[in-house]
Amino acid sequence: MSATTEATSGIQLSEAAASKVKSLLQQEGRDDLRLRVAVQPGGCSGLRYQLFFDERQLDGDAVQDFGGVEVVVDRMSVPYLGGAVVDFVDTIEKQGFTIDNPNATGSCACGDSFS
Repeated sequence: MSATTEATSGIQLSEAAASKVKSLLQQEGRDDLRLRVAVQPGGCSGLRYQLFFDERQLDGDAVQDFGGVEVVVDRMSVPYLGGAVVDFVDTIEKQGFTIDNPNATGSCACGDSFS
């Protein structure tokens, strides 16, 4: 299967998120992994995000490089993630990856799913 290297439908990775991903990849000790961002059915609002490291390249994947961090989005998720920004927050109140998605028309109180 081949991957298409193109702008990942406008998805962006903040500098903080890219730095955190690089750090996590170094801990894994593998150079064949990339960050996959996907949208899956589920959650209280109908759809939820999935972020995980993946070595696979699937047919129709959109791939974009952010300073050495490859972000991969499968072709079914691309329409949902156009213009989305993946960030990493590290404060006393919260630590983790966040996604600011202009395509989300609603979300649940927990913030893990959207519609």
